[in-house]
Amino acid sequence: MLKTKRSRTIAMLHPKLPALWQAVLVVIVLAMIYAVTPATIATASSATPKGKLAAKPLYRDPVMDGAADPTVIWSSTYKKWFMFYTSRRANVPGLGRGVAWVYGTPIGIATSDNGGATWKYLRNADIIYKAAVSHPTYWAPAVVEHNGLYHMFVTYVPGIFNNWSGPRYIIHLTSTDLIHWHYVSTLPLANPKVIDPGLLHLPNGSWRLWYKDEATGSSCDYADSPDLYHWKNHGRVPGLSDVPGEAPLAFHWKGRYWLFRDIGNALALYRSADALHWKRVGTMLRHAGTGAGDKGVGHHPDVILSRGRAYLFYFVQHNRRSCIQVTELKYHAGKDVLTVNRNAPTYIDLLPPRNPETESKFEPPGMIPSPPRNGR
Repeated sequence: MLKTKRSRTIAMLHPKLPALWQAVLVVIVLAMIYAVTPATIATASSATPKGKLAAKPLYRDPVMDGAADPTVIWSSTYKKWFMFYTSRRANVPGLGRGVAWVYGTPIGIATSDNGGATWKYLRNADIIYKAAVSHPTYWAPAVVEHNGLYHMFVTYVPGIFNNWSGPRYIIHLTSTDLIHWHYVSTLPLANPKVIDPGLLHLPNGSWRLWYKDEATGSSCDYADSPDLYHWKNHGRVPGLSDVPGEAPLAFHWKGRYWLFRDIGNALALYRSADALHWKRVGTMLRHAGTGAGDKGVGHHPDVILSRGRAYLFYFVQHNRRSCIQVTELKYHAGKDVLTVNRNAPTYIDLLPPRNPETESKFEPPGMIPSPPRNGR
């Protein structure tokens, strides 16, 4: 039977070919057919993600070479992505051996018109705060859009210090163009030693702000607001204060709330079902990367969600100089955790959010899978 089928196959290929050459041709055809295995198909389909290859490093500040604490937002006016960051005075001479170089810092702005693959310096944010001292310090901006108006929550330090003394406040600014920012208020938080605001727009319409409280051992505290103008402070979050840390950054993805904290030697990852009760589930970016400018611990993150994918922005410091990097987060459904490979090429494809108020930090309901059944 096998011989009969083989003979028919040979005859179908070309009846005038010699039998030997027909047999050789059959072997070649069969080899080509069986070479296309399911594994080959899977490899081909997952070879290169959509998007452009992100620069490495993603961004360096051309003025003082101290870009840190990135936050990213889409501008529907300019049709570009904006990145705000602390512009540390890394290359300024004569600042001594202390930490004066991290004070007196403006908020820098860079923009991207290719989905986040490359960024260009624009200018410093024009912060109009009449009560500010002549040499103010601004750290760690968090920028959101609400009802067509942009809101920035940023750390304000009244002056320049050579150590970590001095008060710090979180202030609220608003803007219509992402360039010029007007002071609105100083948030009524626990004490004048608070930094690093991180915001999330919750499903009930309210806003939650997490921050670092330096007066209580660098714990993570939080406050709530119905409208970004009136805040109620709730104090320490036990599940987010297992170790001292800063730069809390929350987002909702894959049916879960996630929050990163910068704990100095890595990023700590937490998970929650309700944005109130948190569990530590991982550590990221502890080990230095291999790419250009990435040979150090990853610090002070931001996360942007875009069409089902999640991109992690962070900064890496080398002596005083620092740069911004980006990598893609992956979700491990079996373990219900996030993973990252900072050494893999990052193909980034940030698309304009359909809902600029929430989508970049809160995955649209149609894209959220059912939450896992087991606990937090």
